[in-house]
Amino acid sequence: MAQNEMAMQFDSRSSNEGFARVVAGAFALQLNPTLEELSDIKTAVSEAVTNAIIHGYPGRIGRVEMRARIDGRVFEVIIADRGVGIEDVAKAREPLFTTGYGAERSGMGFTMMETFMDELEVESAPGQGTTVRMLKRIGREKDPEKVR
Repeated sequence: MAQNEMAMQFDSRSSNEGFARVVAGAFALQLNPTLEELSDIKTAVSEAVTNAIIHGYPGRIGRVEMRARIDGRVFEVIIADRGVGIEDVAKAREPLFTTGYGAERSGMGFTMMETFMDELEVESAPGQGTTVRMLKRIGREKDPEKVR
């Protein structure tokens, strides 16, 4: 399969989480993923975008960027914000850790991304924002020899 890429930006409004989820899923469809693979991608994107909206820009609206790339049978998605950043990425990746307030924050966002995708990288710096890069190999169960 040939390479393909897309990129988009949107406001950090909670209503755009579903939009990003649908766009990522639609872009991944060209790989003919299983329903489970497609659900995994959409769930991971939802978590990453929600983190950017809630934690990247608390109390204000900023910009979130989503880039996706297909290379062979590998789907890569990057979610980036230029918000407040994360002081301790290792701590933030621990299950149940959250800086959010209120009952709706479970502290499981990075854990879910890691569970549903094959690779997860998080880069962040206080005051500079956060970039989350995730990879999903599509079709692993179908023919493991053809997945790079």
